[in-house]
Amino acid sequence: MLFCRLLLPVFLLMMYSAGAQSYIGLRQIRNFEKQDYNGGSQNWNIRQDQNGILYFANNEGLLTYDGIYWTLFPLPNKTIVRSLEIGPDKRLYVGGQDEIGYFAPDQSGKLSFNSLKDLIPPADQQFADIWDIVPSGKDIFFRSSQKIFQYSQGKMIVHRPHSTWLFLGMLNGQLVAQDERTGVLVFRDRSWTSYINKASLPPNDYFRMVASYGRDSSLAITNNGIVLVSGQTVTPFTISGQNVEPGILISSLLQVDEHHYVLGTYSKGFYLINKAGRVVETFTRKDGLQNSNVRSVFKDRNNNIWLGLDSGIDFIAFDNAIKHINPSIMNGGSGYTVLAYQDALYFAMSNGIFKLPLPAIKDFSYAPDNFQLIAEGQTWGLSVLNNMLLAGRHDGFFRVTKDSLATVSKTTGYWTFSQVRNDPSSLVIAGNYQGLGLFALTGNGLTEQGQVGSFSESARFVVIDNDNIIWVSHPYRGVYKIDIADGAATVRLYTNDKGLPSALNNHVYKVRNKVLIATEKGIYEYDKVNDRFQPSPLFRDIFAEQGVRYLKDDALGNIWFVQEKNIGVVDFSDLKPRLIYLPELQGKILSGFENVYPVDEHNIFVGGEKGFYHINYEKYKQSNRPLNVYIRKIMSAGKEDTLLFGGYAADFSAAVLQTSDNIPSVAYDNSSLHIEYAAPLFEQTANLEYSYVLEGFDNGWSAWSKKTEKDYTSLPPGRYDFKVKVRNNLMGESQPAVYSFVVVPPWYQTTSARILYALMGVMLVAVLYQKHRKKLRQEREKHIQEQKQLAYLHQLEMEKSEKELMRLKNEKLESEIEYKNSELATTAMHLVQKGELLIKVKDELQHINKSGMDKSDSPEVKKLLKILNEEEKLNEEWEQFSVHFDKVHSDLLVTLKEKYPALRGHELKLCAYLRMNLSSKEIAQLMSISVRGVEISRYRLRKKLQIPTETNLFQFLFDLQRDNLTASNGNHSGVLPDKMPDPLNPQA
Repeated sequence: MLFCRLLLPVFLLMMYSAGAQSYIGLRQIRNFEKQDYNGGSQNWNIRQDQNGILYFANNEGLLTYDGIYWTLFPLPNKTIVRSLEIGPDKRLYVGGQDEIGYFAPDQSGKLSFNSLKDLIPPADQQFADIWDIVPSGKDIFFRSSQKIFQYSQGKMIVHRPHSTWLFLGMLNGQLVAQDERTGVLVFRDRSWTSYINKASLPPNDYFRMVASYGRDSSLAITNNGIVLVSGQTVTPFTISGQNVEPGILISSLLQVDEHHYVLGTYSKGFYLINKAGRVVETFTRKDGLQNSNVRSVFKDRNNNIWLGLDSGIDFIAFDNAIKHINPSIMNGGSGYTVLAYQDALYFAMSNGIFKLPLPAIKDFSYAPDNFQLIAEGQTWGLSVLNNMLLAGRHDGFFRVTKDSLATVSKTTGYWTFSQVRNDPSSLVIAGNYQGLGLFALTGNGLTEQGQVGSFSESARFVVIDNDNIIWVSHPYRGVYKIDIADGAATVRLYTNDKGLPSALNNHVYKVRNKVLIATEKGIYEYDKVNDRFQPSPLFRDIFAEQGVRYLKDDALGNIWFVQEKNIGVVDFSDLKPRLIYLPELQGKILSGFENVYPVDEHNIFVGGEKGFYHINYEKYKQSNRPLNVYIRKIMSAGKEDTLLFGGYAADFSAAVLQTSDNIPSVAYDNSSLHIEYAAPLFEQTANLEYSYVLEGFDNGWSAWSKKTEKDYTSLPPGRYDFKVKVRNNLMGESQPAVYSFVVVPPWYQTTSARILYALMGVMLVAVLYQKHRKKLRQEREKHIQEQKQLAYLHQLEMEKSEKELMRLKNEKLESEIEYKNSELATTAMHLVQKGELLIKVKDELQHINKSGMDKSDSPEVKKLLKILNEEEKLNEEWEQFSVHFDKVHSDLLVTLKEKYPALRGHELKLCAYLRMNLSSKEIAQLMSISVRGVEISRYRLRKKLQIPTETNLFQFLFDLQRDNLTASNGNHSGVLPDKMPDPLNPQA
């Protein structure tokens, strides 16, 4: 079922589609094709929440619109959303095929679908489309053809029909449903009871939609027409009008006000009817709709009309104060001038002059479309002089009579007309293509007097001041001052040398009885005393040096102006003038031929590129509705795009978007943000400007602009509050919408990381300290080493000196040793001689023994005695030898005696001879034994000295001597080597 509501003044749009009369004021229509909203073609229902956001039941899901952005939310099973309703809990209840539930914001503020299907008993979970959703009290009712589901206190109750459920809605304040077999039932005491029996209804007829018609009465559309339900009585309701076709199928019904209704149709657009059923206006495709198949109609909170069409969505700004006047009779011509004369309004256009009876109502835009063509052809301007309506046209100068034109001059091209004096005999100055035409006012009309002087420039902008001085501006020459006193025309040209900012783009106007020049750098006025132009003090604070192209004052003292392609008004109704722009008309006025005709505060006419525009200025100023701006989306971008905020507070509230414990965190590598915001004033989108600030990053509020999105890249860590506000052209300004978030620092900027950094810093300081200490220690050790090195070098030097002394000492000792050794050698030779002597004695004794001589007397005996005496002498020489030996060899014999007291004399001698490196033969001679005896003696000596066989006797004696020498000289003898070879027996 299709349902919508609408509020309409007494107007809809354009004219009747089949000969019915319409009003001259045409409303703004905006068409949204499915490519614009990226959804399905058909739109079955429309609703608006408390924040002004619109919701559409679309073929592809739930569609939302905030005035800027469209968003589609499909159902989980991707079925068509047939019905939509906002419940008392502010949830968005929707119904599709085999699916019912509601949309509500999730934690991120994004609308999320919550299915209620699981609450339905399993046997009833399969059902067809949900056509109606109706809140009743705290409960929500959903209707499909075979079941009505009642969602109550978290439970789902199933109501089955006797045959088929055909309708569900509120009738005369009661929840009713229509059963195909039993008629209309009312829901009371948790059950359905009969309200209107089937016999009281038209045959094969059922309700589709109802609207209040008065006390205890409702108007209802059925599958066959319209009926009036009064109490429990149903009577036919007839629609009358020239454009109403019999049997037309009505799709939707909406009460506009106490006296009017809107009927949507499947093929003829929609009708506006009064309470008597007469059609007031119609809207079809030729009136600007995308198509004439209207599925749903809705009135938003600002009285705008939304149409859910079979393909697309249409918006109609019904309650706007600005309307377009462009009836078909004008054939899309450009509008130049409007003028009220006697009992009519006259419109000068590029394709003719049109007349409209002067409306007897306050707002002329509601006047019936009764335009009449007076004459075809390019018409530049209209003027009323001396109670005559004059027309300047491309083909000449004409006087407009009641329904025709009377020629005044056939000279080509007249622009405008001004009166020199106010008495009936005044002259008329007519600006034309060749200069200024002069005409005299007479009782019979106007008489042409020729051109003014030799001035031959095109004179489209002409004013006459209080001194009858003619001022003419030429956009490419400058400003001309023409004095026609005394019958002669004096012409002077004023450009930048006379105070004007330039010779280009100067336009002269008479405002508040003063001559003003609109220039590229503000408004200038003439200084008569100094004969030059200067900036106007009145407008300096208003326009400063902004360029102005057009000026026109109205009866209330306001001044209408045009800047580039923008039209506005300086409103002097308050103590401080207000500069109000009308963005709705930006780019729509006729550039270069701007014209504003103020009749009164309710009727301001503006020439346009196509036709005219009507402004109810009093109503326009009162349309300064409360402004609210909403943050609609915040996306964080980085390695992964994440929805930070989806545009909805938890309870659909606009006042508080988030609580203090719901401030999201954004990862540092996702800290590039895209933010969208909007103000759902659908009829004023062109009038809105936004300003934002990101506290914690921006230095202040941004300049006002029409941008509705903002991007931030690579935000540093910290907390941020994004704020945005909106204002309109009437200086209304909203409270800012605020959303807070925190950019989390990267791991290397976290508190833990800082603690780690501190610890690392401490460690680094400690390491540096230790390193410094080590360096000091190393330097100290280096110093010590250097000192040691110096000491060592000094020691080396000392040792060198000592060695030198030792060398000298050793040389001396060596000399002494050589001397001693020579003595020892001498002694040894004596010992050898002694040995030889003993041998001789032995031989002699052997001889005596052999001869048998008497040993007492024999001379041989005497001889032997003598030899023995010589032996004693030799013994004395041994004693002397041992003394010399010990001196030379560090008391070696003494040491041997001390360590080895068992050694006998001949063994000590053997030791001495071994130490002296004597050969075995030499030792045998010294000891008077054989060489074999020497070997035996060596063997016996080794045993007494307890040295192993592998130890060399010579080395043993050498080591013993060295140890004695070391002990006596403190390790500094420097005389004996570590090892000496034994020449007698290297293996010994």
